[in-house]
Amino acid sequence: MIIETENLTKIYRTEEVETTALDKINLQLAKGQFVSIMGPSGCGKSTLLHVLGLIDDLSDGSYRLLGEDVSKYSERKRAALRKKNIGFVFQSFNLIDELTVRENIELPLIYNKVASQERKTRIDAVLEKMDLQPRAGHFPRQLSGGQQQRVAVARAIVNQPTLILADEPTGNLDSEHGSEVMKMLLQLNKEGTSILMVTHSTENAAFSSKIIQLHDGKIVSGESRQANGQ
Repeated sequence: MIIETENLTKIYRTEEVETTALDKINLQLAKGQFVSIMGPSGCGKSTLLHVLGLIDDLSDGSYRLLGEDVSKYSERKRAALRKKNIGFVFQSFNLIDELTVRENIELPLIYNKVASQERKTRIDAVLEKMDLQPRAGHFPRQLSGGQQQRVAVARAIVNQPTLILADEPTGNLDSEHGSEVMKMLLQLNKEGTSILMVTHSTENAAFSSKIIQLHDGKIVSGESRQANGQ
């Protein structure tokens, strides 16, 4: 099992207000599974992704990632596990404007202290996979939105992560480029990468094998289904 949570709870507190963003979430993601999380704005989707991605900590309950109980991990231990095992794809691309396509993709490898020759080999492979070789020396501002998101996906997978967490990965794209990105994610899933995706789009959710509905920080339904393209 890649992800297992039991009564996972996230509470934000100020001096005057206590807000329960996630309320006793019980969730499992099996190896090789593609799961979508849907629900209205403000229901806790992105908060859940941040907790599962070890960007934020949980307030109560338990969370096991790849068999490890990470509930009480320090930020340093969370960061080490995150860098090694998780790739992120965000709606806003989050590319660095001053770096070329190749340099943006290289960043996670540098953070993980991958040797120079191995970095080159992996970057070349992922550039080819994402059909980005002609754009390797370009800067983000010289790319279309679809091309920028392909770079973001390339950066997410260059470390060969076990898990990809995608937060509205087509939110800034038109339908044609959005479909292109979803087909790429589906292909990665077919090759064995587990994917958990937050989306508002029923069309995007149709690419997954299971859809979880979130409302007011609670899971209200979980439907297994045949994914598009399977």
